[in-house]
Amino acid sequence: MDARTLLRRNHESGRIVTATVSGVLTTKEEMIKLFDERVPSLDIITTKSFQVVPTPGNREPVVCSPSAGNFGNSVGLRNPGMEEALSELGRLRGKGLRALLCVSLAADSPENFITLVKAFDPFADLIELNFSCPHAAAGFGASIGSDKTVASDYVRRICQAYPERKAPLIIKLTPNTDDIGAIAKAVIDAGADGIAAINTVGPKLYIEPHSGSPILNNKLGGKGGASGEWVKADALRCIKEIRTAIGDDPIILGMGGVSSYEDAVNMMKAGADSVGVGSALSRVMPSDYEAFFHALKTGGDTALYLSKDNALEYTPHTVLTKEMHGDDVMVITVTGEVGCNPGEFVFIWVPGMGEKPFSVAVNKPLTFLIKKRGIFTSAFFGIGVGDTIYTRGLYGRPMVYEKTAKAVLIGGGTGAAVLPLIAERLAEDGTEMDIRIGVVHKEGKDPLEDVLSSYGSYISVADDGKPGRVLDTITQSDLSGDTALYVVGPGKMMEKAAFNAEAMGFPPERIYLSMEKNTMCGIGMCGECVCGGHLPCKEGTFFTWKTLKENGAVL
Repeated sequence: MDARTLLRRNHESGRIVTATVSGVLTTKEEMIKLFDERVPSLDIITTKSFQVVPTPGNREPVVCSPSAGNFGNSVGLRNPGMEEALSELGRLRGKGLRALLCVSLAADSPENFITLVKAFDPFADLIELNFSCPHAAAGFGASIGSDKTVASDYVRRICQAYPERKAPLIIKLTPNTDDIGAIAKAVIDAGADGIAAINTVGPKLYIEPHSGSPILNNKLGGKGGASGEWVKADALRCIKEIRTAIGDDPIILGMGGVSSYEDAVNMMKAGADSVGVGSALSRVMPSDYEAFFHALKTGGDTALYLSKDNALEYTPHTVLTKEMHGDDVMVITVTGEVGCNPGEFVFIWVPGMGEKPFSVAVNKPLTFLIKKRGIFTSAFFGIGVGDTIYTRGLYGRPMVYEKTAKAVLIGGGTGAAVLPLIAERLAEDGTEMDIRIGVVHKEGKDPLEDVLSSYGSYISVADDGKPGRVLDTITQSDLSGDTALYVVGPGKMMEKAAFNAEAMGFPPERIYLSMEKNTMCGIGMCGECVCGGHLPCKEGTFFTWKTLKENGAVL
């Protein structure tokens, strides 16, 4: 069924059509594929907002949660640009899609919108124009959709320039305006097929209570859009105003605070033809996505699948020790505990600097190994004893593994930070351990050598110009008998280790790799860490080589 047939006047039918929303989870090719194949109760998949050129977006933190179910965000229209996005959507279309695909687009001029609409129209079932982002750069988002004259002029020029467009044109509007109904009518009169509402409310300022500092990291002084439960009333009010203004024929894609069947029914009664779910999905485990959407459509109890915890609260810690290893590696210990297991991780946040995810090296005392990599870690090296840092988490899940008599543990780079928790767990099983660490240069004692050497035999191997040289030390006899292989390090190193072991006849189900992919949220909202159809931030970072291969994961 095409989008117009499915959606037009659907608000009168009582049939709930479900959708994801732009910027949440279905943000990458792999996530779109995951939802299309595994969530049959989802009718419409919405992409992130693509632009002509790539945009890096804002630095972390990009999301916060003042209370459970309520969120602030400031991603800043992060996207890979038109060229890469078209390649991704082309591959998806080539394999076939069950769900309707709503492609979201963002630009700062009618000319760029025209370029985007022409390029993406062949791949889209619906095209959503982002006239609504409250924390986008000047000229984008809400700066267009807050003025009916500007918004309608954009739509009119797009429609005139590309009258052969096949996909319905949907304009996503901001609730942060005095008369959203008038703006909606103006863009419909200018040629749009429908409205998407609402985008996030605000922007608002979010203050972390322990530090008294703004959480979000952007040029707006930490302000970001509000989403989740607390925007539900705004969404219903805006949708009612829009439906009254535009009549029954144009399409309305409704969204804003939906987490239950009752919310979906109320949104349909307000005039929405589809019901989009956004922030609430961060509270659902990937294994429950289908059950959640099925309940949303059919009157089931979605609360069964929604976490009630606030996973974004920060805990303060005082730096106790700081130990430098060369110019670019340091080990710090801090007060407090997090009780981390292998497969789990935390975010470290410093007000004004930003935040990044880190593995816990040791639980008692709470220890982190930090390598200087980018803006945040470079600034973090200025931290001193007595300073305060903040953690949030735990994220991921404890490693699931098969107990063996022996284990070979290989760490490359800062991958060594993950090995102590693995070794601690294996020691409880009575496992005999062979631990090997790859370093760039051998300069005295390795950062975690004392800890790791207490669990078994220990060697470190300098790369000396050949990255991953430590892998050359592994022989077939090392992997013989009742043995498991654990590898933590850069993706290419782990991949090579797995290929080498498998070539020696070692079973892929006994090769464990830690997929510490980039994540910006940690809660299953951004979709950035997707790996072989799994979200490490929700499901844990450890996977067997067998699982990764079967799911086509890119290391």
